[in-house]
Amino acid sequence: MKGDAVKDASHLYEVERRAYHLQRPGFRISEMQLSPTQTVPWHFHNHISDTFYVIEGQLRLFLQQPKQEVRLGPGESYSVAAGRPHLVTNVGDTSMTILVLQGVGEYDYVPLV
Repeated sequence: MKGDAVKDASHLYEVERRAYHLQRPGFRISEMQLSPTQTVPWHFHNHISDTFYVIEGQLRLFLQQPKQEVRLGPGESYSVAAGRPHLVTNVGDTSMTILVLQGVGEYDYVPLV
C-alpha cells in the first residue's frame, strides 16, 4: 500500500544522528548516522534522486523495480533514481555514517508501508 508523500520524514524512523549541511531550493545534503539495528524503511521520492556516500561503516541498500541489492563501504556511492523504491540499512557491527545528496527537484518522501 502506497502512502502519501511527506515533506519531512524525520518523524517516521529513528537514526542516531541527522544533520543538514546544505539546503537549497531543489537540492540538499544531509548526514545520517545509523546504529547496526537501524533502518530507513521502504520509500521512494517522486521528483528527486538519492545519492548515498558512505563515510564510515557498511551500507546495504535494497531496491525494487528492478529488484537489486547494493553494498557500499567507505568512499563508495550509489544513486537511486526518482520513483525507485528503496530501503537503507546498516550491515556492520558499528555505527554507519553516510551523506545523502538529494535533488534536483522538490523533496518528498513516500513511505511504502
